[in-house]
Amino acid sequence: MAQSQTVENYLKAIFQAQMALENTDALVPMGQLAAALGVVPGTATTMVKALADSGLAHYEPYVGVRLSPAGEKLAALVLRRHRLIELFLVNVMGMSWTEVHDEAENLEHAVSDRLIDRIDEMLGRPAVDPHGDPIPDPEGTVPMPEYDSLLTCPVGAPVTISRVSDQDRAFLQFAERHDLRPGDVVRVEERSEAGDSVQLRGRNERRVTIGARAASKVLVQVVRIAVILILGSAAVRAQTPTANGAAEPFKIADNSFLVEEAFNQEAGIFQNIFGAVRMNGQWAATFTQEWPVLSQTHQFSYTLSFLQTGERTGVGDALLNYRYQAWMDSPGHPAFSPRASLVLPSGNEDDGLGNGSLGVQINLPFSKQTGDWAWHWNAGLTWLPRAEASFQQGDLRVVRKETLTSPFLAGSSIYRLRPMFHLMLESVLYFDQSIEQDGTARETTFVLSPGFRTGWNLGEKQLIVGLALPVSWRNDADAGAFFYLSYELPFSK
Repeated sequence: MAQSQTVENYLKAIFQAQMALENTDALVPMGQLAAALGVVPGTATTMVKALADSGLAHYEPYVGVRLSPAGEKLAALVLRRHRLIELFLVNVMGMSWTEVHDEAENLEHAVSDRLIDRIDEMLGRPAVDPHGDPIPDPEGTVPMPEYDSLLTCPVGAPVTISRVSDQDRAFLQFAERHDLRPGDVVRVEERSEAGDSVQLRGRNERRVTIGARAASKVLVQVVRIAVILILGSAAVRAQTPTANGAAEPFKIADNSFLVEEAFNQEAGIFQNIFGAVRMNGQWAATFTQEWPVLSQTHQFSYTLSFLQTGERTGVGDALLNYRYQAWMDSPGHPAFSPRASLVLPSGNEDDGLGNGSLGVQINLPFSKQTGDWAWHWNAGLTWLPRAEASFQQGDLRVVRKETLTSPFLAGSSIYRLRPMFHLMLESVLYFDQSIEQDGTARETTFVLSPGFRTGWNLGEKQLIVGLALPVSWRNDADAGAFFYLSYELPFSK
């Protein structure tokens, strides 16, 4: 049988009805199928008989229908297209999760498997769609995690919204208004059988009461918060993720101080970042502006620096940066967003404010959220092929040029004490190469920086401030202070 749009719709409807049945061998009643597709039972019966004749279904008159293994695989691939398209429309096109279902219903029949595989790769092989529904793999296998609902979960325990089973736009808007989106954390305070209602406490201690029918459509998992050693990557790998790969997503992200996070700016949002540090009686400051290019996948940014070295104060070298969102954080892997930067010699090398050379900097950041913890790792290097330094030899001023390569490693852990208040511990290990009179030298510096960040959502804008107390070890220990300010706002809708 040719896979027409009608055939695919029937296969998908039967498959979804099968998955909702408690008995895995039960048949889907014809009346239920007809109602789901909006047709009369006679029309549904005619199509089901055609599916059975093609080997895609098993049909028993007056009982119901069930897909064959071949029919289940075809149906799962239709679901795969549908759910990846929904996620693409939300993450890349900036559409609301409440409006993408109908769009995906039309597009799922028009796109090729090749395009779907490319979308899957671009999105980082996600596990679930914007509603928390599992995305089948290319072989048609559908993960079937077990959930409680707001009707069956423990009373008083924090739970993470993992899935909203009703795709009706009005219900999704209802869920959004009541902070019941996948990733939101709520707590059931009371269930009333007489009132047929469930009382919840959600974001910012907001109290919400919803009906029992609505509560049954919101699927959850109990939040598990593990005690994890700082920078313990083995413990991170041992965590059991929730169905959508993490607990409630952090409300503050891409706002580390010293360690790069692997998250690009969302489409239509640009970020302004100011950082200043004072250490050893001297100060340095940077300003960075980050812009998404068409989507979250590509990001351009620039960084300007202002330094004090000895008695000299002025502009330092600048960076032009491109960052690619290769992976998003999911149960299978962390977020990964490599960055390549062009170093511009805008600082005066004679005053010690710059290196006098064009160069390249590479960053390879990874990020992972587990419950109320976020973990970030970064490795990279700065390469300056014609760095300059001048030295006084008697009455002569001698200029030396060398190729410098300076690697670095970094890691951080962030704990969400409150939704908009995070404790931070960052660490960086620098292997800086510098020019000396008789060649080059390499010095190792370790920085450990405890701090915090907090902020406010101001409509579509976000303001973040932070403070840290970095301590560095080279030959001796030196302590300082670091101030952070970030302001995000939309530039398009």
